[in-house]
Amino acid sequence: MNISDIDIIKSSGEKVKFSLDKLRTSLNKSGADEQVVNQILDKVRDELYQGISTKEIYNRAFALLKKNKSYFASKYKLKKAIYELGPTGFPFERFVSAALKYSGYKTEVGTILQGKCVSHEIDVIARKNSEATIIECKFHSDPGLNCNVKIPLYINSRYQDIKENWHKLKKKGNSLNQGWVVTNTRFTKDAIQYGNCCGLYLLSWDYPLNNGLKDRIDRLGLYPVTVSTLLSQREKQFLLSRSVVLCRDLINDKFYLDHLGISETRKKKILDEISHLCS
Repeated sequence: MNISDIDIIKSSGEKVKFSLDKLRTSLNKSGADEQVVNQILDKVRDELYQGISTKEIYNRAFALLKKNKSYFASKYKLKKAIYELGPTGFPFERFVSAALKYSGYKTEVGTILQGKCVSHEIDVIARKNSEATIIECKFHSDPGLNCNVKIPLYINSRYQDIKENWHKLKKKGNSLNQGWVVTNTRFTKDAIQYGNCCGLYLLSWDYPLNNGLKDRIDRLGLYPVTVSTLLSQREKQFLLSRSVVLCRDLINDKFYLDHLGISETRKKKILDEISHLCS
């Protein structure tokens, strides 16, 4: 059977044709060289069958990358690593805040702002060049859940309520510039249409094209600590609870690894892995 005739099942339950090019692209982004990528493609291709899930394909490719170099596997598992920021949305809010800081913003997380009608808890307020942006983060632990039009409708109404009262908030000369909605999954077509129409900025895993969450993380090296293939889940949760969200933060705050009782040998491997990711 031709591999282009093989149906694979996405996390949403949708059935699509297998694409070797898509798998090659995701493997290339891990940083692995062409020889390694081709070896993995050959092995995955040999194990394909009708109705295989994208999760099974991912797990196989991930295991093969990890066998080669752990930091290749770390980059490849980025999407899964973002889900590991759950189950609550708060670590994702801190991640968005931390990523914006590296783009020159000053940020606040979990601020209460009074609107014209009611008060609102804002996930992230970002300030830059005398302008303020209010950001709502929508975290989904289920990859099959997307943000439909109800989300930007709701966020825009909150944004407009705050905007009408902004002049009374005395935010040190910052003008309220824009409202954002950031999600770790995707927006539906009508959500994007409404966001573009009303002026909300939408940021998802792969939107806007070539400037989505994944693109920004890869471009700036802003990987969450959850990408590490060497840290355990318990260790990752400990770091997140101490507001160590980015691998870059861990390089600066490596003493947390001592708090966890990690041996010098293992600590060196972990720091080597995340240094490669941030370079």
